[in-house]
Amino acid sequence: MRLRTFVLSLAMIAALGMPSSAQQAPAPLRSPDVIFVPTPQEVVDAMLKLAKVTKNDVVYDLGSGDGRIPITAARTYGARGVGIDIDPQRIKEATENLKTSGMGDRVRFLNQDLFTTNISEATVVTLYLLPSLNLKVMPKLNAELKPGTRVVSHAFDMGDIKPVQTQNVNGRTIYLWIVPIK
Repeated sequence: MRLRTFVLSLAMIAALGMPSSAQQAPAPLRSPDVIFVPTPQEVVDAMLKLAKVTKNDVVYDLGSGDGRIPITAARTYGARGVGIDIDPQRIKEATENLKTSGMGDRVRFLNQDLFTTNISEATVVTLYLLPSLNLKVMPKLNAELKPGTRVVSHAFDMGDIKPVQTQNVNGRTIYLWIVPIK
């Protein structure tokens, strides 16, 4: 009987140590549409300033990479920030950067697809995507965001859709649109 209890105990310990299907990581998302290239900090600062971010804003960064835009929005302006990235490695890096920033109560990162994630809470959206992706995400921006939401893009426009403002930051262009984007 003692041997049976011992064997059952070992089996239970082994079972508890093994991940169940409910504990396993979710299935991998699709491949990223672009490679990660960080936005220089001076451009981040200019984007947030161009969008006139305040402590009342919720800044969503679509394709958030290492998390510098939502973290800066929280640290500099007191805004809340949400970073969305499809690449789990970028989310891991952003989460580490968040831990060292002290902004953990104001920022969160989601390992999700920016085309399927609900962004309706945003009052500011930042992008550093290719022009074709900016155009692809535009209907989502118009459908989910409240009128007056500011959208700022680093380097890439939306084709024939004119921004309300552009700015040059040491040779890099940033664009501002106001929802509805037409």
